[in-house]
Amino acid sequence: MSTAAPRPQHDAITDVRGIQVGHFTDPRRPTGCSVVLASNPEGQGAAGGVDVRGAAPGTRETDLLDPANLVDQVHAVLLSGGSAWGLEAAGGVMRWLEEHGRGLAVGSDPGQCVPIVPAAVLFDLHVGDARIRPDTSAGYAACAAARGEPPAQGNVGAGAGATVGKLFGMAHAMKSGIGSASVRVGDVTVGALVAVNALGDVVDPESGALVAGARSDDGRTLRGSTQAALAGVAPLSILAGSNTTIGVIATDAPLSKARAQRLAGAGHDGLARAIHPVHTLSDGDTLFALATGHAPALDFNVLCIMASTAVARACANAARAAQGMRISALWLPSVADLNPQEAR
Repeated sequence: MSTAAPRPQHDAITDVRGIQVGHFTDPRRPTGCSVVLASNPEGQGAAGGVDVRGAAPGTRETDLLDPANLVDQVHAVLLSGGSAWGLEAAGGVMRWLEEHGRGLAVGSDPGQCVPIVPAAVLFDLHVGDARIRPDTSAGYAACAAARGEPPAQGNVGAGAGATVGKLFGMAHAMKSGIGSASVRVGDVTVGALVAVNALGDVVDPESGALVAGARSDDGRTLRGSTQAALAGVAPLSILAGSNTTIGVIATDAPLSKARAQRLAGAGHDGLARAIHPVHTLSDGDTLFALATGHAPALDFNVLCIMASTAVARACANAARAAQGMRISALWLPSVADLNPQEAR
């Protein structure tokens, strides 16, 4: 029986061996991007999968992750603000990876490679100057900042401009952000990094209590979007795609592309536990999954339970870690502003 001390766990996706996270937060307005770098024991990428459930996604390289398609390794995943404009930041991630010799080897030159960088974006253009959005330099900076330590949460990276509770308009919304969590069973860890920019509310996945979301008319309490809608309160007209929760699930267990895709799907169970309503016509909810293979295999059903749990807790952490802000006449309070005992 081994007497080795267990690896420290920080309740973050970086507890997964082979995973690093870096943020870039634009100082000119609340927007930014976050990158998850992945490496297997050979130092080159990880098996990847994706599951898109929202009706208004903004994505890049998701077809490549289909198990029927050729490429087996993903080298990084980008999460970005800026709506479709933010996909440009993936070019900066590719450039950084190329400079560090990480990518799909092509041609006769052993140093020639094509980094594989799937990406997803969320809509934060209504928070500040919409002409400012993540670009190639932002993606490069996020890679340069990537570390194996627990990543910052709240108003950073892809969560800088994230908001929740918009079913009844931005005037009733709250500030959200990006959050992380992890679950460990034996020697296997599953972690999640999620930027929560949902149309709906965030609820505590254990108790079901409201954490953040649409506020009452006086702005000081939560009304409960699902309850209000079922009571007949009419939602406001919402621009399609103006929301979206995006994230990455990672495990150090070995998985095939097909199983990584299934793990991403299981992560959406976590979104459904923590966001009400979720996967709406105005959300582009997208989750990626990465498997680095640094740990032994584990029963796949257990991995799926771990993934949904990590995603749900990461969503709650994203809301609780956020800081409120005022932009012109718009007040976006945080959990700490309305209920300090609920904040991280």
